[in-house]
Amino acid sequence: MVKLDFSNVLTELIGSAGIKLSEIEDHAKRAVELIRAKPYRELDFIEIYNQDLKDVKEIGKIGRDYEYFLLLGIGGSALGPKVILEALSPFHNLKKKPKVFIYDNVDPVTLKNILEIVDLKRTLVNVISKSGSTSETLSSFLILWKLIRTRRLDVKDHFVFTTDPEKGNLRAIAEEYGIRTLSIPKNIGGRYSVLTPVGLLLAETIGIPSEEILEGAKDISEKAFEEGFAKNPMAILASSLYLLDFLKGRRILVFLPYCDRLKTLSEWFSQLWAESLGKDGKGTTPYPSLGTTDQHSQLQIWMEGPEDKVILFLTVEKHGVQEEIPEEFYYLEGLRFLGGHTLEELMHTEQLATEMALCMHKKPNLKLSIGEIEPRTIGGIFQFLQVTTAMAGLLYGINPFNQPGVELGKRLTYGAMGKRGFETEADEVKRYLKKERFII
Repeated sequence: MVKLDFSNVLTELIGSAGIKLSEIEDHAKRAVELIRAKPYRELDFIEIYNQDLKDVKEIGKIGRDYEYFLLLGIGGSALGPKVILEALSPFHNLKKKPKVFIYDNVDPVTLKNILEIVDLKRTLVNVISKSGSTSETLSSFLILWKLIRTRRLDVKDHFVFTTDPEKGNLRAIAEEYGIRTLSIPKNIGGRYSVLTPVGLLLAETIGIPSEEILEGAKDISEKAFEEGFAKNPMAILASSLYLLDFLKGRRILVFLPYCDRLKTLSEWFSQLWAESLGKDGKGTTPYPSLGTTDQHSQLQIWMEGPEDKVILFLTVEKHGVQEEIPEEFYYLEGLRFLGGHTLEELMHTEQLATEMALCMHKKPNLKLSIGEIEPRTIGGIFQFLQVTTAMAGLLYGINPFNQPGVELGKRLTYGAMGKRGFETEADEVKRYLKKERFII
C-alpha cells in the first residue's frame, strides 16, 4: 500500500553524500528490535486498528443531521482531522454538508468569521482535548458554551467531547451536564491520536467509513515488527533518516507530497516529527512543502544551498482524474509540447525531474508512494509515518512520546493568565516584562 524507494540515499547512486546499504540494514534491524521491546506504553498506537467503533459511528450519524460541524482543537487534535477532511473530501464546504470548520488557534478574527457563518441552532461542536486543560481549546469552548446557553439551546444537543476516558475538566463537565463523549485511549498521545475518535468522528460525520481508514492502518501495523529487509519499509526509512543526520549532518527533512489534497498531511507530519524527536539536542527539523508548487519557491536552496537537507517525496500513482491538456496554439513551440498529455502525467513528470535533478547533484532523497487517495490509503500513510517516527526516536535514544520543551511555555501562560498554583511563573513573566528592551 505504501511503497518506499530509498535508492537515492545510497553511496552507489550519490557517492560520499550517501550511506551504505549495510549500515541502513543494520540500523533498521536495530529499530525493529527496539520497537518489539515496547519500552513505552504509548506504542499501543500500533494496535489502534483494533478498536470499538460503535460510539464513533453513532455520534457521526447524529452529526450528519446538523448543518454545521465545528471542531475545537489544536496540534494533533486539529491537524489530523484536517488531513482527513482535505484528502478525502476536498472543497467539502462548497459541495457537501455538514459544513466543517476547524478552529485550531485563538485568533479572535477567525472565530468571529466562523460565528458569522454558522447558525448555532444547527451546529454540533466537537471539543477535543485529551487532558481537558489545553488553554487554547478551552478558551474557545467557553465562548461557544456561553453563546449556546445564552440562546437557550440545550448543551447536550450541541456538544461532543473527545477527551480522556476517566479524568480532566471536559470529563467532569460531561458528567455534570450529560454531554456525549468519546474517549481517547489512555496510552495514546495527542500527536499519535488521528486514528482514534479524534479523527474518526469527523470522518464518520462527513460520510467516510472509519473502519476503512483503520483497515489501512492495520495493513501497516502488521509489518511494524517484521525484520526482513523488504518487509519493513518503516524501519528502512527511520534508519535512513537517522543515519543521514548522524553521519552526514542532514538535519532538515523536507516533506514533499505531490498532491494538493495531501498538503495538510505535510503540516501534520511536521508536528509529529518535530515534537517526537526534538529532544536532548537531537532530531531533525521537518520542513512542510508541496510539489509542484515549491519547485518554484524552494528548489533553488535544496539544490545549491547548505548541505543540510534530505527530501522525502510522497507521490500518488493515480489521482483519479485524467484532465487532458488540449493541443491548442500548436504553432507555438512553447505550448505545443504540452498538448495531448494529462495534468496527472505532468505532475508525475515534474516529480521525476526534481528527483533526478537532486540525485544528479548528489542530494539525498527518498520517495514514498501510494496507489490512490482513499480512506484505506490515508489510514495507511498515517500509520506508516507514525511508526517511522517512533522508530526514529528509539534509534536516537529518546522518548518519542513526551514533549518536555513544550511544558515551560504552558506554565508561563498559566502564570500570566492567573491560574492558581503557577504564581512562580507569574512572577517570572513580570520580571521578564520589566527588563530593558531594545526596540527600533
